[in-house]
Amino acid sequence: MTRLRIDIRSERERERERRLRHKFNGIISPDNLLSAWREFLCGKRKRQDIAEFSLHLTDNILALHRELVDKTYKHGAYSAFKISDPKPRDIHKATVRDRIVHHAVFSILNPLFETTFIFDSFSCRQGKGTHKGIDKLRTMLRKVSGNNEIPCHILKCDIRKFFQSVDHGLLLDMLGRRIKDADTMDLIGKIVSSFEPGLPIGNLTSQLFANVYLSKLDHFVKQSLKVPFYIRYSDDFIIVDSSIEPLKVLLERIRVFLKNELRLELHPSKVSFGKYQRGVDFLGYVQYPLYRRLRTKTKRRILKKVAEGINEQALQSYLGVLSHADSYKLAEQIKNQFWFNKK
Repeated sequence: MTRLRIDIRSERERERERRLRHKFNGIISPDNLLSAWREFLCGKRKRQDIAEFSLHLTDNILALHRELVDKTYKHGAYSAFKISDPKPRDIHKATVRDRIVHHAVFSILNPLFETTFIFDSFSCRQGKGTHKGIDKLRTMLRKVSGNNEIPCHILKCDIRKFFQSVDHGLLLDMLGRRIKDADTMDLIGKIVSSFEPGLPIGNLTSQLFANVYLSKLDHFVKQSLKVPFYIRYSDDFIIVDSSIEPLKVLLERIRVFLKNELRLELHPSKVSFGKYQRGVDFLGYVQYPLYRRLRTKTKRRILKKVAEGINEQALQSYLGVLSHADSYKLAEQIKNQFWFNKK
């Protein structure tokens, strides 16, 4: 019986390795590269670099495929620019051909890692996102507070300069534990090493790599610390408890874990304890026991943009944001301002 079990496990492992070897061929296939191109193209058709690439699309895709097959592909340099979303961020944009490779890698590997992520991780995952995240936080707060019948405390944390601080060696080790194919790991290594230090915020692959990297924190909190009410979105996370003392203990254990296991640290000015009754600020909204409001900074930014003049698509986008908060008066104010500007 023992020998039979060993043979079954061995065969399963061999089959898994065969599937992973096929994944590299799937990543670099012309069909997948074309599919990646179509995904990447959404909303970007008017940009000059994209227009130039599309002029000789078939030749460019086949040339990229050949480089990947021959292992001569090299990741190009990045162009840098700044955005405010709302806080200032340095964005690094790869070339069109490199971004096609990012999409091709993401489409094949993301499903492989999706099953390893905890349910309450909401950043850059299909079926998740900010609005699902704030709804889940509200559910947690209501459970812990007994529908606002008992005290409810919150520990809110932000990882300091997360993307710049990701350790390449640790990341590749984490990826390699699930990806046994050398060709796939070689391609991933080229993407990871194309930027120093850490990960570029502009890459689609950075979203997957960030979730893989922080999944180790998620599992530590959920399995080792056995925290029932924990939610994370990118490098921000919240823990909810009926008492503040356990949260203080958890904070120190998480701080040590991040330093020792992930070479990360919490932002010293963005770690806070709060009470549900005073509002919980998360993902652009402030959740109170009986209602939810838009964060003040977000509200001011929207009003400023509307006053300066926006198109109807932007209006609908803002109204969509407001639909997840108790913001009827604000929505009416924005619509009135929009139509006043149109006169």
